[in-house]
Amino acid sequence: MSSETDDAGGDAGSSSDGYTHDPAAFGADGERVDGDADRSGDPADADREFDWRGWTLVGVIFFAFVIAPIVTYLRPPQLPYFPALIAFPLLPALGLGVVAVWATTRP
Repeated sequence: MSSETDDAGGDAGSSSDGYTHDPAAFGADGERVDGDADRSGDPADADREFDWRGWTLVGVIFFAFVIAPIVTYLRPPQLPYFPALIAFPLLPALGLGVVAVWATTRP
């Protein structure tokens, strides 16, 4: 003998439902009046263009994937094995990560 709440997987008003309607968050015309509407917009609607941030990222990508490996191969640093071939190449990768985050975030 099971009840309807057991078949449904719990109470209808439990906190695990995910969405709770808040009538105060909507105006008379049905549009949201709080600040959540700006965060739920489509990213394609944003005013994005490939500007100087994009070209900076392209330059760092070129440096990290072409220039740094060639320099490391042709003229390796005069250091022991670990810093020369493992830690030293991580510097362009770290720079690439930092510039990629900076270039893709918009104020």
